[in-house]
Amino acid sequence: MSKNYDLVILGGGMGGYVSAIRARQLGMTVALVEAEKLGGTCLHKGCIPTKALLKSAEIYQTLKNSSNYGVYADNISFDFSKVQSNKEETVTALYEGVQQLMKKHQVDIYQGYGRLLGPSIFSPQPGTVSVEIKNSENQMLIGESVLLATGAKPKALPNLPFDGKVVLSSDDLLTMEALPKEIVIIGGGVIGCEWASMLLDYGVNVTLVEQANQLLPNFDHSIQQTLKQALVKRGCRIYTGAAMEAFEVTEQQFKTTLITDEETKSLQAEVVLVSIGRQPNTIGIGLENTAIEQDQQGFIQVDENFRTKEKHIYAVGDCIGGLQLAHVAAHEGKYCVETIAGEHPFAESLANVSSCVYSEPEIATVGLTEKEAKDAFAKVKVFSVPFRANGKAKIEGKEDGFIKIVMNEDTDDLLGVHMIGAKVTEMIAEAGLAMLVNASIEEIGATIHPHPSLTEAIEEAALGLKGKIIHG
Repeated sequence: MSKNYDLVILGGGMGGYVSAIRARQLGMTVALVEAEKLGGTCLHKGCIPTKALLKSAEIYQTLKNSSNYGVYADNISFDFSKVQSNKEETVTALYEGVQQLMKKHQVDIYQGYGRLLGPSIFSPQPGTVSVEIKNSENQMLIGESVLLATGAKPKALPNLPFDGKVVLSSDDLLTMEALPKEIVIIGGGVIGCEWASMLLDYGVNVTLVEQANQLLPNFDHSIQQTLKQALVKRGCRIYTGAAMEAFEVTEQQFKTTLITDEETKSLQAEVVLVSIGRQPNTIGIGLENTAIEQDQQGFIQVDENFRTKEKHIYAVGDCIGGLQLAHVAAHEGKYCVETIAGEHPFAESLANVSSCVYSEPEIATVGLTEKEAKDAFAKVKVFSVPFRANGKAKIEGKEDGFIKIVMNEDTDDLLGVHMIGAKVTEMIAEAGLAMLVNASIEEIGATIHPHPSLTEAIEEAALGLKGKIIHG
């Protein structure tokens, strides 16, 4: 059986379902194919469930330290099964919301595994999607345009495959019934640092190992240093510039030899989390039946409008690499669909995309790091405002961290903003908007921020760049 659509989407994560909604708003007929659950990694295995676990950890730590505020609570503890059930309730509620959105916008959902076919009786050009549906015959979907939004999955080390018991991916950690007493985390990127911070809050002994010389390799150096200091202060053992060899995995333990410039030592723990990046979900989706090109890591190659080498087939989100963030996938999907519809969508620069790390303290950043700016421009000026100078941070008991602004001194252009501290993931959008509208440093400094608020530190940093800071 075959059916024709204006747009067939393969993958129901953020990139896929947001694209489907926008396409329906533009009057297209849309089929969306999803092998598992609508919402994808972000909703079921990433953003939402991890932040739910982080919230429980935050509340636990707040109660443990409530005496600092004159509030006394005895016998503070947590029930991890309840923590997990709260996470599941949150995910389920949002999942039901996505399903309702699909019904509201009349998107046809095909629950099954989709593969691209080559030229066939269904279409003279490649790209017909064959959907393998359980207990039913394959459904053939013929799209005037096809959008691939198949996402990505955790990447394993070649000699340390995931087993779901001792060698874990971030997906595995989300389903654990009990916390380990100790864990080794391989990879000090965003995922590794978030899990390290969370597990420390729950009382797990954490060892974090990063091959590069710093945690969060692509972030501003001052952010890297501050996070490392904060994690070490909370009891995390961190090894950077480190290599490992001779992995040994038993039913109850992980062992390896850790090698740094300073030492060689044995390292062991109940479990190990491998968080070295993600690989695209492109195997088995029929790319070999098309002219679509991939890079050496398997990511689909696209042009500036997200078109592949097949002129009617597009791709967005994690499966094309780049910034593997849910909000980026959603933006790419909307832009792509509007392009297909013949509109001329606004092309926001990826330099304006905010990145967040939901650790303790939180991290949020947009634009160029200080080093990147100095490599690119002749005269760069930087100013940082510590949160210890901020009244609201004092009230919150969250004085660690800072807001740092990077400016092109020749033009006064805003080049980058880097934040580490309480609630900065809620504050970074102001900086992203300032970059989008090309706000000057003077304009940011002239914006009246409410008092007391953490956002005053943004105003103060901008004023500092112009020699006008008040509380510094």
